Amino acid sequence: MDLKVERRSFGNTGLQVSALGYGAGHIGAADLSEKKVEQILNTVVDKGINLIDTARGYHLSEQRIGKYLCKKRRDEIVISTKVGYGVAGVQDWSYDAVYDGIEEARYKLQTDVIDIVYLHTCDRYSLVKGEVLDALEKAQSEGKVKAVGYSGENEVLDFSIYTSRLQTIQTSVNLFDQRVLHTSLPKAKQHGMGVIAKRPIGNAPWRFDEQPFGNYAETYWNRMKAMHLDFGDQWLETALRFTVFWYGVDSAIVGTTNLNHLDANIEAVNKGKLDEDQIHYLVGLFRTHDKNWVGQV
Repeated sequence: MDLKVERRSFGNTGLQVSALGYGAGHIGAADLSEKKVEQILNTVVDKGINLIDTARGYHLSEQRIGKYLCKKRRDEIVISTKVGYGVAGVQDWSYDAVYDGIEEARYKLQTDVIDIVYLHTCDRYSLVKGEVLDALEKAQSEGKVKAVGYSGENEVLDFSIYTSRLQTIQTSVNLFDQRVLHTSLPKAKQHGMGVIAKRPIGNAPWRFDEQPFGNYAETYWNRMKAMHLDFGDQWLETALRFTVFWYGVDSAIVGTTNLNHLDANIEAVNKGKLDEDQIHYLVGLFRTHDKNWVGQV
């Protein structure tokens, strides 16, 4: 099954992205065979998904995207990656950490130009200080990056929108993380920014019958229970359609190494937007039960 949803303009960047993007964190795992990774990445693109999101911290992800996509299909994809840390010999969230991180990403991805580069959840102080923004702008002015932005949540996300030095944001948007729907997203669109929604299925907390202590989905599981939500076998479809078609979301990224799951994601998105009554119901539930439910990093 191929993705039928039209490509969307990514803010004012000039980029066109698929409504459903691919989160490439999973394909960075060392225990995943190269043959499997090659199959997954090419299948993703074959099915109509062109936004591939990765990060410096996703282990082998960048170099595998470079090897299996950029080397052969660069003109078919929009690459998003994240930087700011882990560069040998320099301090995290410094000018060099960002600039050199972009240089290393270009090398790993085997591309001269990266479409989108995000600061990967740095703190407000780093943004205010400005070095990280200077480094992004330097790389952009040199033609090494097309669009620059911030990936993160809450008050730092809002600050990044108002800097006027960034063209895009990436933030958590899902049934259990809705505060941005009426705050950050409208502000970002007013500024002409591209928006990537991460965690559109909220780490799939419905997988667990009992509270998954210590699991990445634990916080969302607690919110799901507090909201008294139960969609039976329609969880994935409801969650994806809620996020992908919310005003302001240009693309929602989901990661998987299971091609059957990839097809299920595409099938859900191809059904289009939820009906307005259901959307109103889900938004109302979140507002009713929201106990300072801040965005999850």
